[in-house]
Amino acid sequence: MGQGLSCGEHHENGLFRAVQNGDSELVLAMLEADPTMMELTTPRTKMSVLHIAAAYGQIEILNMLLDRSVNPDVLNRNKQTPLMLATMNGKISCVQRLIEAGANILMFDTLNRRTCLHYAAYFGHSDCLEAIISAAHSAPVAATWGFIRYVNIRDGGGATPLHIAARQQQPQCIRILLANGALVCASTCAYGYPGSSPLHLAARSGSLECVRELLAWGAERLQVDSAGRIPYSIAIKRKNRACAALLNPSAAEPLVWPSKLKFINELNEEAKAMLERALVEANMEREKAILKESSYSSPSPLQSDVELDDAESEGCDVELCCICFEQACTLEVHPCGHQMCAHCTLALCCYKKQNTSSTCLTAPLCPFCRSSITQLLVAKTKVADNQESEVSSSKPRRSRKSNFSEGSSSFKSLSALGSFGKIGSHSTGRFSVECGEDVDKSF
Repeated sequence: MGQGLSCGEHHENGLFRAVQNGDSELVLAMLEADPTMMELTTPRTKMSVLHIAAAYGQIEILNMLLDRSVNPDVLNRNKQTPLMLATMNGKISCVQRLIEAGANILMFDTLNRRTCLHYAAYFGHSDCLEAIISAAHSAPVAATWGFIRYVNIRDGGGATPLHIAARQQQPQCIRILLANGALVCASTCAYGYPGSSPLHLAARSGSLECVRELLAWGAERLQVDSAGRIPYSIAIKRKNRACAALLNPSAAEPLVWPSKLKFINELNEEAKAMLERALVEANMEREKAILKESSYSSPSPLQSDVELDDAESEGCDVELCCICFEQACTLEVHPCGHQMCAHCTLALCCYKKQNTSSTCLTAPLCPFCRSSITQLLVAKTKVADNQESEVSSSKPRRSRKSNFSEGSSSFKSLSALGSFGKIGSHSTGRFSVECGEDVDKSF
């Protein structure tokens, strides 16, 4: 790869070899004997000792160097920092330590003018991505650029980290970026496929998981690129049949995560996980129907989780949701305190893309008392022994049929209640420091 040391450089200096092998005692002895050795760089790639320690995840040596006031943003030949190299290799401990030492997360390299955020998305290191995004909240970047602008930062080709994650088939990174304000319908500029949205690139790569994530966050299926193509056309051309089935404009629209609602953005992690699970299950039901109609069968990753055996289902003696009478009450509406299951709660908040023109941005109403919902909390219900226990998201009594299924009795019962108001509307790349091997970063 372009950041690698050549074999000749490995043997040219014992210090670099000792850092690569993690021989901290030898490194310490050499630096104490000659402190100027910290300033040495490899002849060809201009890699410093700190670059090598970060790339190989040698946290003990990296700590030693940073404690000696080594510049955390020292640059190699391609203007790449140790933080970028640690991110490429998924060395999370080194990433965290460099950020703690004040490494600049906004520096661009000269290969494709990318930041460490782009590299985290490219190589799919979600833990590194989260660490960098977390740092952006408090770093000077947030004050100068603004947090949302940083999350949507473009490289030399006009691609945001979300574009790169979609092209590289990294659904977990897509999920993290979208949850932190990435623009789901942003278009590329001079990047390989001009005018492409992340959905265009996911369709091109054939990643069903990425397509699911993007659609659930409101990606537009009818958005065109600079050549006038919609994502469906690209999926068809690339023979990605499953993706094409979901992207077909004539197929049913998915439910979209209701991020526009204030109380949704203030959910605690457990309540958010319950609603996200309900959204996934609802859209999986839609997906099964679409794939069945298109004569393409794809195994559901949730099949073993959703289809509980009868004994477990019947033995779960908890209070059932009074709307669907199928699943346990897991969420509590505030301020009124009424309880519902996650699926019915989500039905109050979600919308389908065809109804976005009538999306109501005001808080939905409680179906029982018509008061505005201002907060959602995890419900506490009474079980058979009359003791209060918090209902875990892994224990609710679930039906084999999702409440969001087209035409299901549960969903019909939701629409039948007039008191509801409006239900709708609203390849992991391992960085190796080896014999001058160059990496192609221009995908």
